[in-house]
Amino acid sequence: MASRTWRWRAALRGALIVIAGTAAAVHAAETDTPEGADPIAPAYVGSSACAECHADQTVAWTDSPHHLAWTQPTASNVLGDFNTATSAHRGMKTTFTRRDNTFYIESVGPDDQMTRWPVAGVVGTSPVQQYLIETEPGRLQSFDLAWDTVGQRWFQITPEDALPAANGDSWTGPYRTWNARCAECHSTNFSRNYDAETQRYASTAQEIGVGCEACHGPASAHLDWAQRRASSDNADPPEGLGPTGLTIDFKPTDPNAEIELCASCHAARSPLFSHSPVPGTPFNDALVLSTLRPPLYYPDGQIMGEAYEYGSFLQSSKQASGVTCSDCHEVHGATPVATGNAVCTACHSPGGTPDFPDLRRAPYDSPDHHFHPEGSDGAQCVSCHMAARDVMGVDRRHDHSFRVPRPDLTVATGAPNACTDCHAAEGPYWAQEELDRRFPNSAYREAPFAAVFHAAQGGEPTGSVADVGDDLAKIALAETLPGIVRATALELLAPSATPEQADRLAGLLNDPDPLVRSNALAIQRPAPLTDMVERVWPLLMDDVRVVRITAAREMLAVSADALPAEVTEALSTAMEEWQATLASNADYPETQMILGGMAMTKRDLPGALEAFREAVRMDPHLAAAWSMLVRLQSASGEEDLARETLDEALTKLPEDPGLLSLDGQLP
Repeated sequence: MASRTWRWRAALRGALIVIAGTAAAVHAAETDTPEGADPIAPAYVGSSACAECHADQTVAWTDSPHHLAWTQPTASNVLGDFNTATSAHRGMKTTFTRRDNTFYIESVGPDDQMTRWPVAGVVGTSPVQQYLIETEPGRLQSFDLAWDTVGQRWFQITPEDALPAANGDSWTGPYRTWNARCAECHSTNFSRNYDAETQRYASTAQEIGVGCEACHGPASAHLDWAQRRASSDNADPPEGLGPTGLTIDFKPTDPNAEIELCASCHAARSPLFSHSPVPGTPFNDALVLSTLRPPLYYPDGQIMGEAYEYGSFLQSSKQASGVTCSDCHEVHGATPVATGNAVCTACHSPGGTPDFPDLRRAPYDSPDHHFHPEGSDGAQCVSCHMAARDVMGVDRRHDHSFRVPRPDLTVATGAPNACTDCHAAEGPYWAQEELDRRFPNSAYREAPFAAVFHAAQGGEPTGSVADVGDDLAKIALAETLPGIVRATALELLAPSATPEQADRLAGLLNDPDPLVRSNALAIQRPAPLTDMVERVWPLLMDDVRVVRITAAREMLAVSADALPAEVTEALSTAMEEWQATLASNADYPETQMILGGMAMTKRDLPGALEAFREAVRMDPHLAAAWSMLVRLQSASGEEDLARETLDEALTKLPEDPGLLSLDGQLP
């Protein structure tokens, strides 16, 4: 019988850890190049190979949040109470025990029966530590009770009622599968290795935890470079690598390289491929960034949920000024570069800084600016300009858009503000009056997009919003606004775009920001077919992968027979690229929904039925997939089968209004 513990074999140069399962260790030199990967990339060697030359960095990294992002379930790593502790959440009991050096969790499993599993992995240290369970060989699930390391208690990460095991959002569901959703950013050189035929994972990683090569890239050529440099003057690295033989070069003239490297994990994003991007890969060639939409963001762009940092940072003036993550964070220890306000006053002070000479020089760390007693919580820069929100119950995450408090936007849109985070009893009207009194000439009174986004998302329009569609178009065209804001406006406008707006916004298909270009493509749907093709097809050859595959999606319904040869060739290439990314994510229910839609567009009924059926196998509570199955079966004359499918769906979702509507339509 396959073991339910993590199997891994340490290897020296170029070897991989095999995650779970029974396969032997896989060596990088012997594996096929993952889809989307660089076939000439050097090999991974492991963090231990870096320590001899980079001792100080290794000391800082050891036991850092990156190092401990994912560890083995040993006595020194497990912080939770496993001394026969119990936790009951909404009627579901869980017991945590330990026998010798093995830790166990007993709770309701995928079959809705009480089951006892050994802990297969440990995630993080503070303020939350989570635990992984191998529910079948190779498949790891993130358990939904976690340990609060500060409050010393077990707590439910998600606030929902205890969900049945069949629910896709339960801890046993596809949205909590560690291999697919989380592991890539908690390890080094991770590959999912999902087999769609067997529906099993054989995941691998160079090392669990975020090691040196997760940020600096595979280091075999760097080691060769270092050895040659020590023995001769001929130390030039192979062509295509940085000056020291690494795949990424953190040079001051290219701050975006560092920011995008950090953003590859510190962002709300979707992966295009099933393996870790090689460091140095442009963000938009490997990942799709989420726009400023709920449940991740409030209408004014503040973080609402687990949005991480990148989407916020892209809204900030600091990003536009060339500030990088390492200006504020010591990257190896993952700690601030200074304590408290000293992080900010290194630049924001009467003396300023030569690195950012355009900053206004003023005494910001003063009661004359923050109006709070010195040293108090209210006097901290982050309290007003980096408001924190709770993620996973107890994990306070700071917003990285570095904004001023806007109580007026709380009134207009319901978004929170830093003032009433502390002064809740006084309320936003009081807070705005105080700000008006203290900063009568403030330049921060306009709301270029918050009220419009609020109205576009179903909120009550304010007096400043005349025509939501027209206002969204104006935001998209406003080159002074951050690209992520403009892209969000386009995404909100797309479902209701008109032919006139398609014409008006066609120029955005040439915008310098790939996020804007990719979201501008959907605006062309209502354009006349010839205009749409003429505008969209050049983006099939865009320099950025996200733009190319989005253009392919928009051209899906266009008959290739009616296209010139050059367009057909570009479309075929981009379509293959898009299909490769979908194949990489075949373990996602949402991918199966896309595949079903593609098949319908191509009038491939069997393909559509297969994809939607796979979607409901993965997530039996996916109402849209059930609905498509019923409709397709009914439309093809299979009324009895459609009724059988609908009855099955209603056992999963008895109160879903869409399914109940179908129930009244079918015989």
